[in-house]
Amino acid sequence: MSPVPAWAGGAGANTAAAATAHRPENPAATTMTTCRLHPLSGRPGRTRSALALALTAGLGCCGLASAADDEAALDLTSAPVEATPVKPSASRLFFEAAAGRSDGRNGAPSRRLSRASIDLLTSASFGGGWQAVLSDRLDHQSPAETGRDATLNSLREAYLGWSAEGGASGLAFGRINLRHGPAYGYNPTDFFRDGSLRTVSSVNPFAQRETRMGTFALRGQRLWSGGSVALTLSPKLADAPSGRDFDLDFGATNNRNRGLLTFNQQWGERLSTQWLLYKDANLDLQPGASATALLSNSVVAHGEWSQAREPSLADRAWGITGQPRSGQRLTLGATWTTPTKLSLTLERQHNGLALSGADWNAAAAISPALLGAYLLTAERRQDLAGRDAWMLFASQPDLLVKHLDLTFLLRLNDADHSRLTWLELRHHWTQVDLALQLQFNDGRALSQYGLYPERRIAQAVLTYHLR
Repeated sequence: MSPVPAWAGGAGANTAAAATAHRPENPAATTMTTCRLHPLSGRPGRTRSALALALTAGLGCCGLASAADDEAALDLTSAPVEATPVKPSASRLFFEAAAGRSDGRNGAPSRRLSRASIDLLTSASFGGGWQAVLSDRLDHQSPAETGRDATLNSLREAYLGWSAEGGASGLAFGRINLRHGPAYGYNPTDFFRDGSLRTVSSVNPFAQRETRMGTFALRGQRLWSGGSVALTLSPKLADAPSGRDFDLDFGATNNRNRGLLTFNQQWGERLSTQWLLYKDANLDLQPGASATALLSNSVVAHGEWSQAREPSLADRAWGITGQPRSGQRLTLGATWTTPTKLSLTLERQHNGLALSGADWNAAAAISPALLGAYLLTAERRQDLAGRDAWMLFASQPDLLVKHLDLTFLLRLNDADHSRLTWLELRHHWTQVDLALQLQFNDGRALSQYGLYPERRIAQAVLTYHLR
């Protein structure tokens, strides 16, 4: 686990033992493949290949943490992502190549998939508590997604930060990847997730949190023993997302004025909490809260909640305006870690602004294209498409032999019982990783995962780490 500087978001060194109990042993091995659904066009879009995690979470020396550590010095309130410690000035660079095949539904032909990627993270520390951070990724994928270039660059982070002597307060300015909430598969308090994935390369929630773009913002934080308060201001810089290769894409991350106030408090060794107030210029004030509790030496529970009055997910997808609705988003879960380092996480997820089972069936009866647009909107916003869902995540490092890791993900729609299943075996060497990944999208016709155009995906991924 990376050391978190005091100003980054909480209690600094006083991290409760529960933090390690509920984290995957090797999140870098949780990358996977998925495809973006394009039922409106009658054919699948770009297949997402495995992406190694962006490793930005560990960048936090000399008083400036990467925004992956946002609100995370308490650790219990941060997303379950782990990173490798880095020096005050450090760089990471790796190349990745992937090749595979996807099988379509209803007799659709199989397709070959390929991708080449370059992933860079670098930081530099200066005198007086100053630090600069740059995190960038370049992907070339085949086939390309409709309406986007085959080669896309994602500037994930580029910011300058300063911390006072002693690290009790700090400022950061630039593109910052702000992530909130302890839940694994669905984060109701992760308010800056909307539009942040320029290339949706993975259904893995950890990989998505690490590979997404940050928002351009000014962020300040004040720390005290056991807690912290932070204010983030994110201005509007553009109107619409861009599909061009090297565009900074502020239209995706900064298309309206937003602000966020967060308050963290750790209550001893076993309980950590976070309260949030989020304001979108176009919406009412939205409250949120999360908590993580160490129930035993092997079990950690987490909960996350937010309340909103905004257009429903369906209204956003279908262009219906002037009908804001009140709804709650909620995730409850727990992680059990065995002495063999097997980690099992079960979550119950709820989105009060998503379609219910009855509403889903009504839309399907009118036109399946409505459901296609709905799922695309849910993907872009990284929101829960079903009203209620279950998620199971499992990881086992050193399976049978040392450095061989197994990772498993299951998502289940509670209404139509369709499911997404993903499995990865990954072997690590000194500078090279080799992974085999399988994904299955199962369900009846017009169910959530039954609408995915690709029924099965298999691929191999080779990663070479230069630094």
